[in-house]
Amino acid sequence: MMGLRKTLLSLSVAAMAAVSAPGFGGVTTAHASEIKYVVNDIAITSYDIQRRAAFLKLQRKQGNLNQLAGDEMVNQTLKHAEIQRLGIKVSDENVAAAYERFAKSNKMTTKQLDGIMNQAGVTPQHFKEYIRTQLGWNQALTRRFRAQGGALSEQEVVRKMLEKGGAKPSATEYMLQQVIFVVPASEKGSIGKRKREADALRARFSGCDRTREFAKGLVDVTVRDLGRVLAPELPKEWADQIKAINTGGATPVRETERGVEFIGICSAKEVSDDRVAKSVFNAEGTDDEKADELDKKYSEELRKRARIVQR
Repeated sequence: MMGLRKTLLSLSVAAMAAVSAPGFGGVTTAHASEIKYVVNDIAITSYDIQRRAAFLKLQRKQGNLNQLAGDEMVNQTLKHAEIQRLGIKVSDENVAAAYERFAKSNKMTTKQLDGIMNQAGVTPQHFKEYIRTQLGWNQALTRRFRAQGGALSEQEVVRKMLEKGGAKPSATEYMLQQVIFVVPASEKGSIGKRKREADALRARFSGCDRTREFAKGLVDVTVRDLGRVLAPELPKEWADQIKAINTGGATPVRETERGVEFIGICSAKEVSDDRVAKSVFNAEGTDDEKADELDKKYSEELRKRARIVQR
């Protein structure tokens, strides 16, 4: 899977704490607004810009925040339209899950995050629409990257490494199995019960052959064979746990946007081939650089084609 890794936003706990600090000067929440931009017949109002300016202030951005906010809202409107054109769907559940993860990563509840967003003049809804666009835009970037054949071939990667005097690297290749106890967003109150069920199944796990047999009779449990995954390709949130567990073991149960889940290690072995070289090469940040370049180019392309009227 191509590793476009875009940062959702750079918003620190310190910045958010500043909302309640003396002299922060929260943005007024008056909703009277007028149209400031029309982007391909879609209106952007002064209230939209006001909330984005508050968001930029929360991130401690410098400069003319109203001008920056206007530019960002134009870009977001263009990206949202492109996401719709491509038929990319970002569900309310995915947005809510990302919002909740952001709150947890900053050691707060979603209710506390709601309060900060309201106090700062951003509003939870504005932040969630920002998240929705970011999630959809990442999918659009991935499609464009693949369509352009942006990834280097395995042979090209090996050639580049050898040219620099490096040896072909080795890495651990895992065969993994994912076990998901599904918890719909509307039933989050049952998360504790589902976690106990997942812990019970994990305790019986001793390899990947009998997982489906053990899962029979359990409601809304999905067992997925993930196939071969190289160590540099492991999801960051799971990587350390997977690497610390021997074959036949399973990671601790954890909450995710899907519910609760764990990953079983079917096998692990050291391999050294062209695919490993490519994986290691990409893990060193090449895809991040290409993603930034593609993001800028794609956004400029959308602007050139757009009808943008400033009122």
